[in-house]
Amino acid sequence: MAEKITQKVTPWEVKGKIDYDKLIKQFGLKPLQHLPETFQKNVLFRREIIFAHRDFKQIVEAVQKKKTFVMMTGLMPSGKFHFGHKLVADQIIFYQSLGAKVYIAVADIEAYNSRNPNMKELRETAIKEYLTNYVALGLKLKNCDFYFQSARSKNGKQANAYYSLANMLARHATFNEFKAIYGEISPGKMSSSLLQAADMLHPQLKEFEGKPIPIIVPVGSDQDPHLRLARDVSQRIKAFRFKQLSSTYHKFLPGLKSGKMSSSDPLSYIALTDTPEEAARKIKKYAFSGGQPTLEEHRKKGGNPEVDIPFQMLKYGLEPNDKKLKKIYDDYKSGKLLSGELKQIVIDKLTKFLKEHQQKRKKAEKLVDKFLN
Repeated sequence: MAEKITQKVTPWEVKGKIDYDKLIKQFGLKPLQHLPETFQKNVLFRREIIFAHRDFKQIVEAVQKKKTFVMMTGLMPSGKFHFGHKLVADQIIFYQSLGAKVYIAVADIEAYNSRNPNMKELRETAIKEYLTNYVALGLKLKNCDFYFQSARSKNGKQANAYYSLANMLARHATFNEFKAIYGEISPGKMSSSLLQAADMLHPQLKEFEGKPIPIIVPVGSDQDPHLRLARDVSQRIKAFRFKQLSSTYHKFLPGLKSGKMSSSDPLSYIALTDTPEEAARKIKKYAFSGGQPTLEEHRKKGGNPEVDIPFQMLKYGLEPNDKKLKKIYDDYKSGKLLSGELKQIVIDKLTKFLKEHQQKRKKAEKLVDKFLN
C-alpha cells in the first residue's frame, strides 16, 4: 500500500494533496465571498481559484471609491516562466487595470541565500523570463516600479529608506516567532524574510507613495508565512504608521504530472517560451489524465475533470468562457468526450496562445530594454 503524503505547505516546499479548507483554518485566512461585479469579471476570482484573503475589503473600497492603492508582488528568479507563474502575472495586470500602482520586487537576495549564488544569472532570468513575459501579457511599464532587492534604487534617499526599514523591522521580530512561522530557519532566510517585509511595506514610506495606503499582495498559499511576519511587525513598529497589508491566496495550478509545478522539473510545466510543438508533446506524453483505462470504461463511467490536468489548465484561464468550460466538463464527466479529445482541445488553445504570446514577446523585449536603460 502506497504511503500517504501528508500535506505540507511552506515557502520552500509544497507536497501532498492540498486541502484548501484546511489551509484556511490552519493559516487563519478568510474565504473570499460576495465580491462586487468588478472582480467577478476576472476568471480567477469568478472560478474561486483565488479562494481566500486577509483584509481585502480595503482594496475593494479603494477600487470602488477610485482611491490610490498599490499592488505589490515579488518574483523568485529561478527557472523558466511557466503557466503557474502566469497566475500572479494575470493578477498584476488586472489590478493595474483597476488603477493600482504596481511594485515588483526581484527576490534576488532570497534566491542567492537559498537557491543560486550567481547574481548575474539571477538578474538575467528576472528580466528575460519574468519581466519580458509580464509585458507581453499586458503589464504597462509606465505605472510600474520594478526593482532588485540587491539594488533598490539609484535614488539615494529611496534606497536608504528601504534598507533602513528592513533593518529596523528586525527589532520587532523574535527568533521564536521566526521558528513558529517558518519551522527550520537559517540566518539567510531570516534576513530574506525581513527584506521581504520591507518590500511589502515600503511603498507607504514618505520617500515612495508618501502616505499610508492600501497594499494588496496576491500570493500562492505557500507564501503566507511571509505575509504573517510582515503584517505582525508592521503593527509593532512605532516609527511608522503603516496601514495593514491586504492579501489574497490562489490555488496552485497542478503540474502536468499532478502535484505542484516545479521550475526544477521541465516536464512538470508548460513554459511560455516553449514552442507549440514542445507544448503539444508535453500534453500528450506527460499530462495526467482523469480518464478511464479503456475506451469502453470511459464511455460507461466517464472521466474525472477534477484530477485531469488538461481540464485544469482550461479552468485556470486557458478557456475564459464559462459556458464552454461547463460543456467540456459535462461531456468529459459523462464519457462523451474522450481524454485524447480533451488533450487536443488544450493543445489547440495552447498553440494559438503561444504563437500570439511569442510574437508579443519580441515587442516586449524592446520595451523592457528601453525601460531598464
